[in-house]
Amino acid sequence: MNQPILLCLLALCATAFAEEVKPSATTPAGTPGQVIAGVRTTAYTHTESDHIEYGPRSAVGSLLKHGQIRSAAADWSIYPVGTVFQIQGDPSLYIVDDYGSALVGTKTIDLYKPTHSAMNHWGTRRVTIQVIKWGSFAKSLAILKPRASKASHVRKMVASIESRPA
Repeated sequence: MNQPILLCLLALCATAFAEEVKPSATTPAGTPGQVIAGVRTTAYTHTESDHIEYGPRSAVGSLLKHGQIRSAAADWSIYPVGTVFQIQGDPSLYIVDDYGSALVGTKTIDLYKPTHSAMNHWGTRRVTIQVIKWGSFAKSLAILKPRASKASHVRKMVASIESRPA
């Protein structure tokens, strides 16, 4: 089969079934190479009022990244910590190493930008992503569970991960 046609079919299938992917709490979220079209993305920066207390650190404790490898925040019950993806047309790789209360349940990915200007320039965009490597729900739980008593959005992610079929 012609490669562009095959890629198009894969993208259509991924889009049609992306909502239905329900892996277990300990297995990967899907297949590496999975293409997901129409992913809503927003942008954030470490100097926003709701991020100031964390400074330039992600939820995993590392410095937020913006270079060839870039940080992204997501609902870890959808895109588990460690998920690596690429946005179509962008040579950079993004790694899910952060989360945010406004992301839980939305399927939105928040891309880290180093400045307010870059954040505002990105705005909100629908993009096609290719998942290079799915992260780990087990690692997500290990990070989230000790924090669950402090925030309802963390409890929601924990409950969602734990409710996945074994």
